[in-house]
Amino acid sequence: MLATKGGTVQDCTVGDLMETRWAASKYWNHATMLAYAWLRAAGLFPPDAPASLSRLETFTGQVSVGDLVDRYQLHCRPVRDVIVDYLTERQPSLDYNSLQGLSRILASNFWADLERHHPGIDSLDLAPEAAEGWKTRLATKTVRHRQPNGTVTEASVPRKDAPTLMMSVRAFSLDLAQWALEEPARWGQHAVRCPIPAVSNKKRQKRQKPWSHQRTRERLPHLPALVRAADQHLKDARARLGAIEAAPAGTEFTVLGETYRKARTSNWAAEPHRTTTAYLQPDGKRTDLKAAENRAFWAWATIEVLRHTGIRIEEMLVLSHHSILQYGLPTTGEVVPLLQITPSKTDEERVLLVTPELADVLSAIVCRIRGADGMVPLVVS
Repeated sequence: MLATKGGTVQDCTVGDLMETRWAASKYWNHATMLAYAWLRAAGLFPPDAPASLSRLETFTGQVSVGDLVDRYQLHCRPVRDVIVDYLTERQPSLDYNSLQGLSRILASNFWADLERHHPGIDSLDLAPEAAEGWKTRLATKTVRHRQPNGTVTEASVPRKDAPTLMMSVRAFSLDLAQWALEEPARWGQHAVRCPIPAVSNKKRQKRQKPWSHQRTRERLPHLPALVRAADQHLKDARARLGAIEAAPAGTEFTVLGETYRKARTSNWAAEPHRTTTAYLQPDGKRTDLKAAENRAFWAWATIEVLRHTGIRIEEMLVLSHHSILQYGLPTTGEVVPLLQITPSKTDEERVLLVTPELADVLSAIVCRIRGADGMVPLVVS
């Protein structure tokens, strides 16, 4: 980095490290993240710089409509631009997940597929054979299965959501035609004959509920095993974490029948004895037992909250300590704990009665994230 940009180590910035990691091959990822940790520990970065470089890259937030479309690398610039303009026009009435899904359908499932099979195509006015070929390809998808011997087999299976994808493309074409009547200068050149006939989705809608119920019936017998596995995984992770915290740096310790050697130093801890990094003997596999315990806890908490409430994943992700309410019964004065669920797919707010089992889970979560001052800080979902 210094050879490319000049200057000294003191001139390095967070942006330099991010640029280096993006430009370098994947084999440099660990070295770049280690350099970031060293420079941050040396005090060269602002105090509010994230603890690791990965946090700057993982939580990028929402991206622009152009970036959503450009991830599929469309070759025809005019068609790419009209897809971006169309999505931008639809954006105020869509949530971000719906916008992502629509961009994937129009840019990847529709136009990128046409470019792969018809190189040089540059118009939305599709020839009948091109439109028919696209609908034929859309009806199936290729799934890959890894065999016990390590080989991978491919199979073509029917695509269940093919009618939904075709309806989205049909709506795209019809919207352009309608908008061309209202704003000819802007949309007139893109108004073409709709390549997709009217599609009936009634058959799929009738099948959707039986599919969902059958999927639940297949998985429900395995739920107790999943709960037991998550609970045991958390207990094992806590046992390993307790053992490494009690062991001196550089020594070996045995827990759950496994022998580890505690690392002498750590880039993430201020003092050697506080490190939770260990090497599994005899193969020397490196693992952070504190991070493993953290993942095990949130896996357990996720399973427990979902099974005790039945809420959707997006509803669970927006839960906070403010969602836990108390209601006093007017007749007896008994205090009843309630869990407030913010509006989601159904656009209806709900309040659930907190059972004793769910209360234990919520209490464990709040106790874990509460700070030393008793306050609950901002926690990443």
